[in-house]
Amino acid sequence: MDASAVAIERDLPFGVGETSAPVVDATPAAPAIVNENAPDIELCKLAADGSLAAFEIIYQRYHRRTYSLALRMTQSQTEAEDLTQEVFIQLFRKIGSFRGDSAFSTWLHRMTVNQVLMHFRKRSVKNEKTSEDGEIPEQAVPGSVNPSKMQVIDKIALKNAIAELPNGYRKVFVLHDIEGFEHEEVARMMGISVGTSKSQLHKARLKLRMLLAKQAG
Repeated sequence: MDASAVAIERDLPFGVGETSAPVVDATPAAPAIVNENAPDIELCKLAADGSLAAFEIIYQRYHRRTYSLALRMTQSQTEAEDLTQEVFIQLFRKIGSFRGDSAFSTWLHRMTVNQVLMHFRKRSVKNEKTSEDGEIPEQAVPGSVNPSKMQVIDKIALKNAIAELPNGYRKVFVLHDIEGFEHEEVARMMGISVGTSKSQLHKARLKLRMLLAKQAG
Protein backbone atom coordinates (compact mmCIF):
# COMPACT_ATOMS: atom_id res chain seq x y z
CA MET A 1 0.00 0.00 0.00
CA ASP A 2 1.52 3.30 -1.10
CA ALA A 3 1.73 5.64 1.89
CA SER A 4 1.21 8.68 -0.36
CA ALA A 5 -2.03 7.16 -1.63
CA VAL A 6 -3.17 6.67 1.94
CA ALA A 7 -2.38 10.31 2.70
CA ILE A 8 -4.32 11.51 -0.35
CA GLU A 9 -7.37 9.44 0.57
CA ARG A 10 -7.15 10.57 4.18
CA ASP A 11 -6.86 14.27 3.41
CA LEU A 12 -9.55 14.63 0.70
CA PRO A 13 -12.02 17.29 1.88
CA PHE A 14 -15.68 16.35 2.06
CA GLY A 15 -18.24 18.03 -0.20
CA VAL A 16 -16.05 18.36 -3.32
CA GLY A 17 -18.29 19.07 -6.31
CA GLU A 18 -21.42 19.80 -4.24
CA THR A 19 -23.52 22.81 -5.15
CA SER A 20 -24.80 23.60 -1.64
CA ALA A 21 -23.83 26.85 0.02
CA PRO A 22 -20.37 26.76 1.62
CA VAL A 23 -20.12 26.27 5.33
CA VAL A 24 -18.32 28.97 7.26
CA ASP A 25 -15.81 26.49 8.70
CA ALA A 26 -15.04 24.11 5.84
CA THR A 27 -12.00 22.51 7.52
CA PRO A 28 -12.39 18.73 7.24
CA ALA A 29 -12.59 16.77 10.46
CA ALA A 30 -9.29 15.23 11.52
CA PRO A 31 -9.15 11.51 10.81
CA ALA A 32 -9.34 9.20 13.79
CA ILE A 33 -5.92 8.29 15.13
CA VAL A 34 -5.12 4.59 14.89
CA ASN A 35 -2.85 3.09 17.51
CA GLU A 36 0.00 1.46 15.62
CA ASN A 37 0.41 -1.03 18.48
CA ALA A 38 -3.22 -2.16 18.33
CA PRO A 39 -3.89 -5.92 18.09
CA ASP A 40 -4.30 -7.39 14.62
CA ILE A 41 -7.99 -8.16 15.14
CA GLU A 42 -8.71 -4.54 16.05
CA LEU A 43 -6.81 -3.25 13.02
CA CYS A 44 -8.71 -5.67 10.79
CA LYS A 45 -12.05 -4.42 12.07
CA LEU A 46 -11.00 -0.81 11.49
CA ALA A 47 -9.70 -1.62 8.02
CA ALA A 48 -12.92 -3.47 7.18
CA ASP A 49 -14.81 -0.32 8.20
CA GLY A 50 -12.76 1.70 5.71
CA SER A 51 -9.74 2.85 7.72
CA LEU A 52 -6.82 3.07 5.30
CA ALA A 53 -4.55 4.04 8.17
CA ALA A 54 -5.30 0.73 9.90
CA PHE A 55 -4.65 -1.18 6.69
CA GLU A 56 -1.36 0.67 6.23
CA ILE A 57 -0.26 -0.50 9.70
CA ILE A 58 -1.15 -4.09 8.81
CA TYR A 59 0.83 -3.75 5.57
CA GLN A 60 3.88 -2.38 7.36
CA ARG A 61 3.59 -5.11 9.97
CA TYR A 62 3.36 -8.06 7.58
CA HIS A 63 4.59 -7.22 4.09
CA ARG A 64 8.20 -8.33 4.72
CA ARG A 65 7.04 -11.65 6.14
CA THR A 66 4.70 -12.16 3.18
CA TYR A 67 7.46 -11.32 0.71
CA SER A 68 9.88 -13.75 2.39
CA LEU A 69 7.36 -16.59 2.15
CA ALA A 70 6.65 -15.86 -1.53
CA LEU A 71 10.38 -15.69 -2.22
CA ARG A 72 11.03 -19.06 -0.56
CA MET A 73 8.31 -20.66 -2.66
CA THR A 74 9.15 -19.04 -6.01
CA GLN A 75 12.91 -18.45 -5.72
CA SER A 76 12.31 -15.29 -7.77
CA GLN A 77 12.51 -11.75 -6.41
CA THR A 78 10.34 -10.38 -9.21
CA GLU A 79 7.64 -12.99 -8.76
CA ALA A 80 7.78 -12.59 -4.97
CA GLU A 81 7.32 -8.82 -5.24
CA ASP A 82 4.37 -9.18 -7.62
CA LEU A 83 2.76 -11.87 -5.50
CA THR A 84 3.17 -9.81 -2.33
CA GLN A 85 1.22 -6.99 -3.96
CA GLU A 86 -1.43 -9.46 -5.14
CA VAL A 87 -1.77 -10.87 -1.64
CA PHE A 88 -2.39 -7.45 -0.14
CA ILE A 89 -4.87 -6.55 -2.87
CA GLN A 90 -6.76 -9.73 -1.96
CA LEU A 91 -6.38 -8.91 1.72
CA PHE A 92 -7.86 -5.45 1.18
CA ARG A 93 -10.92 -7.07 -0.42
CA LYS A 94 -11.32 -9.89 2.09
CA ILE A 95 -10.15 -8.42 5.39
CA GLY A 96 -13.72 -8.16 6.62
CA SER A 97 -13.96 -11.97 6.54
CA PHE A 98 -11.26 -12.37 9.20
CA ARG A 99 -13.05 -13.34 12.41
CA GLY A 100 -10.09 -14.06 14.66
CA ASP A 101 -10.69 -17.83 14.81
CA SER A 102 -6.95 -18.24 14.25
CA ALA A 103 -3.99 -15.87 14.52
CA PHE A 104 -4.01 -13.24 11.78
CA SER A 105 -0.48 -14.25 10.81
CA THR A 106 -1.70 -17.82 10.23
CA TRP A 107 -4.65 -16.60 8.18
CA LEU A 108 -2.41 -14.38 6.05
CA HIS A 109 0.17 -17.17 5.66
CA ARG A 110 -2.55 -19.46 4.27
CA MET A 111 -3.75 -16.73 1.92
CA THR A 112 -0.19 -16.19 0.67
CA VAL A 113 0.42 -19.90 0.05
CA ASN A 114 -2.87 -20.15 -1.86
CA GLN A 115 -1.95 -17.14 -3.97
CA VAL A 116 1.45 -18.61 -4.85
CA LEU A 117 -0.03 -22.01 -5.69
CA MET A 118 -2.61 -20.31 -7.91
CA HIS A 119 0.26 -18.48 -9.60
CA PHE A 120 2.06 -21.76 -10.28
CA ARG A 121 -1.12 -23.34 -11.60
CA LYS A 122 -1.77 -20.47 -14.02
CA ARG A 123 1.83 -20.46 -15.20
CA SER A 124 1.86 -24.14 -15.96
CA VAL A 125 0.99 -24.60 -19.65
CA LYS A 126 1.14 -28.36 -19.76
CA ASN A 127 1.08 -31.39 -17.52
CA GLU A 128 4.01 -33.74 -17.33
CA LYS A 129 3.32 -36.50 -19.88
CA THR A 130 6.43 -38.62 -19.81
CA SER A 131 8.81 -40.03 -17.24
CA GLU A 132 12.60 -39.94 -17.26
CA ASP A 133 12.52 -43.01 -19.53
CA GLY A 134 10.13 -41.38 -21.98
CA GLU A 135 7.20 -43.58 -20.95
CA ILE A 136 3.82 -42.51 -19.69
CA PRO A 137 4.07 -42.47 -15.88
CA GLU A 138 1.93 -45.05 -14.14
CA GLN A 139 -0.80 -43.66 -11.89
CA ALA A 140 -0.61 -45.12 -8.41
CA VAL A 141 -4.37 -45.16 -7.89
CA PRO A 142 -6.93 -45.29 -10.72
CA GLY A 143 -8.99 -42.11 -10.61
CA SER A 144 -6.61 -40.11 -8.43
CA VAL A 145 -6.10 -37.65 -11.30
CA ASN A 146 -9.70 -36.60 -10.67
CA PRO A 147 -10.68 -37.69 -7.15
CA SER A 148 -14.11 -36.01 -7.46
CA LYS A 149 -15.19 -38.79 -9.86
CA MET A 150 -14.15 -41.64 -7.59
CA GLN A 151 -16.65 -43.70 -5.60
CA VAL A 152 -17.10 -42.57 -1.99
CA ILE A 153 -15.59 -45.78 -0.61
CA ASP A 154 -12.56 -45.36 -2.86
CA LYS A 155 -12.16 -41.72 -1.78
CA ILE A 156 -12.13 -42.76 1.86
CA ALA A 157 -9.61 -45.53 1.21
CA LEU A 158 -7.36 -43.19 -0.76
CA LYS A 159 -7.61 -40.45 1.88
CA ASN A 160 -6.71 -42.89 4.66
CA ALA A 161 -3.81 -44.31 2.67
CA ILE A 162 -2.42 -40.87 1.81
CA ALA A 163 -2.61 -39.90 5.49
CA GLU A 164 -0.30 -42.83 6.33
CA LEU A 165 2.42 -41.73 3.91
CA PRO A 166 5.57 -40.11 5.31
CA ASN A 167 5.26 -36.32 5.18
CA GLY A 168 7.64 -35.79 2.24
CA TYR A 169 6.08 -38.56 0.16
CA ARG A 170 2.58 -37.28 0.89
CA LYS A 171 3.34 -33.71 -0.18
CA VAL A 172 4.97 -34.76 -3.45
CA PHE A 173 2.15 -37.19 -4.28
CA VAL A 174 -0.60 -34.63 -3.63
CA LEU A 175 1.15 -31.84 -5.53
CA HIS A 176 2.10 -34.00 -8.53
CA ASP A 177 -0.51 -36.74 -8.94
CA ILE A 178 -3.55 -34.90 -7.57
CA GLU A 179 -2.88 -31.18 -8.09
CA GLY A 180 -1.07 -31.74 -11.39
CA PHE A 181 2.12 -29.77 -10.81
CA GLU A 182 5.27 -30.73 -12.70
CA HIS A 183 8.33 -31.98 -10.84
CA GLU A 184 10.17 -28.69 -11.39
CA GLU A 185 7.35 -26.83 -9.64
CA VAL A 186 7.06 -29.39 -6.85
CA ALA A 187 10.81 -29.17 -6.27
CA ARG A 188 10.68 -25.37 -6.15
CA MET A 189 7.74 -25.27 -3.74
CA MET A 190 9.23 -27.85 -1.38
CA GLY A 191 12.84 -26.71 -1.60
CA ILE A 192 14.13 -30.04 -2.91
CA SER A 193 15.81 -31.20 -6.11
CA VAL A 194 13.86 -32.45 -9.12
CA GLY A 195 15.50 -35.85 -8.67
CA THR A 196 14.34 -36.03 -5.07
CA SER A 197 10.79 -35.11 -6.13
CA LYS A 198 10.73 -37.93 -8.68
CA SER A 199 12.23 -40.42 -6.25
CA GLN A 200 9.76 -39.55 -3.48
CA LEU A 201 6.83 -39.78 -5.89
CA HIS A 202 7.92 -43.25 -7.00
CA LYS A 203 8.25 -44.40 -3.39
CA ALA A 204 4.90 -42.79 -2.49
CA ARG A 205 3.14 -44.69 -5.28
CA LEU A 206 4.64 -48.01 -4.18
CA LYS A 207 3.72 -47.32 -0.56
CA LEU A 208 0.16 -46.39 -1.56
CA ARG A 209 -0.26 -49.62 -3.52
CA MET A 210 0.73 -51.62 -0.45
CA LEU A 211 -1.51 -49.60 1.88
CA LEU A 212 -4.53 -49.86 -0.43
CA ALA A 213 -3.96 -53.58 -0.93
CA LYS A 214 -3.81 -54.00 2.86
CA GLN A 215 -7.09 -52.08 3.29
CA ALA A 216 -8.76 -54.14 0.55
CA GLY A 217 -7.59 -57.42 2.07
